[in-house]
Amino acid sequence: MNFWHTALQWFSNFVLVYSILSLGSYLLIALFSIRETRRYLRKLSFTNYRVLASSELAPSISLLATAYNEGPTILDNVRSLLSLHYENMELIIINDGSKDDTLEKLIKKLELVPDTTRPCEGQLACKPIKGVYRSTNPIYRKVVVIDKENGGKADAMNAGINLARNKYIVATDGDCILEQDALLKMVKPFLQSTNRQMIATGGVVRIINDCEVHNGRLSKINMPRNLIVRTQVLEYIRAFLLGRMAWSRINGLLIVSGAFGCFDRDVVIACGGYQQGSFGEDFDLVVSMRRYMEENGLPYRVQYIPEPLCWTEAPASFKFLNNQRNRWARGLIQTLWKHRKTIFNPSYGILGIVSIPYFLLFEFLAPFIEFVGFIIFLVLAITGMIDWEHFLALLAFVLGFGYLLSFFAILMEVSTFNQYRNKGDIRKLMFAAILEPFYFHPFVTYSAIRGHIDLLLKRQKGWGEMKRTGFKKAV
Repeated sequence: MNFWHTALQWFSNFVLVYSILSLGSYLLIALFSIRETRRYLRKLSFTNYRVLASSELAPSISLLATAYNEGPTILDNVRSLLSLHYENMELIIINDGSKDDTLEKLIKKLELVPDTTRPCEGQLACKPIKGVYRSTNPIYRKVVVIDKENGGKADAMNAGINLARNKYIVATDGDCILEQDALLKMVKPFLQSTNRQMIATGGVVRIINDCEVHNGRLSKINMPRNLIVRTQVLEYIRAFLLGRMAWSRINGLLIVSGAFGCFDRDVVIACGGYQQGSFGEDFDLVVSMRRYMEENGLPYRVQYIPEPLCWTEAPASFKFLNNQRNRWARGLIQTLWKHRKTIFNPSYGILGIVSIPYFLLFEFLAPFIEFVGFIIFLVLAITGMIDWEHFLALLAFVLGFGYLLSFFAILMEVSTFNQYRNKGDIRKLMFAAILEPFYFHPFVTYSAIRGHIDLLLKRQKGWGEMKRTGFKKAV
């Protein structure tokens, strides 16, 4: 009995210290992000992106968009990508063995014919390419379509990188809509970087469910009606506005969203490209690029753009949300294990001392600690060993802190980019924030634990299904 009492006391003290460190880090990162975002907005007011759009010095870009069963959205996406304010670019659509009518729609709409001028082989390994197409219509002269056997997102991106002809690659998905000046804002840091090589930039990703799209452009932003999707809107705002700007400032950013990111093609190839079989290929790529630069003693930066630049469809049911978060969890542990050499290794600078350890302690371990804590709570509740006064006080503190972060994120959204302007939208977000700890957070914690277990037992090897509903058309 003394052993179990001692073990319980030790675990309680560990959880208390862990919680203090976790909450403290969240608060520190949030405050730092707010400061840096406001500094960015001040600088933005003096920037004229039209000059960059028409400048001969604007770097060449290969815009890569992967598509797998994206039939409902692929044509809107192509229209969106072609309407971007950037002249010196090529658009490469990679059809990753879609089973629906994605390729047929592209061939018919873009008037595609086989292109024999591009070699189908390159430095990065990928599944066989069945065909490369170009358009006979001058309107679509920038478009190249690759049709290949299914190999997953990483494999498709490697195929696109092999065929790309420009120095910088921009990665996006076939279900995304980009803001008109997105490329200009993503490329600008590459032009400004002098002392250190800019190897990657990333921007804010927002959720497009229930928004209206007209001719490939986002015409009206609506708050999603679905509570699950609406909670993800809040989650994205909190993660991007109160997180990544701080990591960017200290050059510790590890995640450039796979939905929209810009990379130096030479560095991508040098570090081996996208990892085959990875469930978190975007996370792994950035860590691999940073590790390559550190190991070769090359000064570099990875920068985050705090503006909403990309809009993507989010899971609208628990089934598809579970598939997504299960995959994210598997990708996290895969990447941490692959780059375990960097953990607490001063040779890797910020990457090894701060960034990787943070993800290990507060992203990987958090779901397990929460789960074990919940089990112990149930046991103590059943046996009548809980000090309810102290427990309720602690619960109120944790919930209050969570609400503080969420409401702070909503306030930052309103005071900065203010995307949701319809009457009642902010109240809907606040209502979602109130409900989140009781249904959404427990579910994503469960999905993360299942993801780790599935990876360990090799029970799930694929990405998991994600049903696309398509964009709402403007009338």
